[in-house]
Amino acid sequence: MSIFAVEYVYGPEAEDARTEHRPMHREWLAAQAEAEVVLASGPYGDGAGALLIFQAADEATLHGILKQDPMSVGGGVTGLKISEWKPVIGQFSKYLP
Repeated sequence: MSIFAVEYVYGPEAEDARTEHRPMHREWLAAQAEAEVVLASGPYGDGAGALLIFQAADEATLHGILKQDPMSVGGGVTGLKISEWKPVIGQFSKYLP
């Protein structure tokens, strides 16, 4: 398994879509957290986006997971950045061998 930092970018043109899909998005995230697929998530303080930490077999698997997110499906995400991340200290390091 690998850990990925996923950055969602929220453009002002998609504000209505975010408002509409946020409840379903958070339900979906909670289910993913329960399954330990999502290790952490939350919006940036300035409202410009969010950071989500995922655990997945590989990036292709992660893309399949992200395609299920109601926020993405509903058009609330206007930009996306995915980076594989290798935490060596702290709570997330326990997920890596």
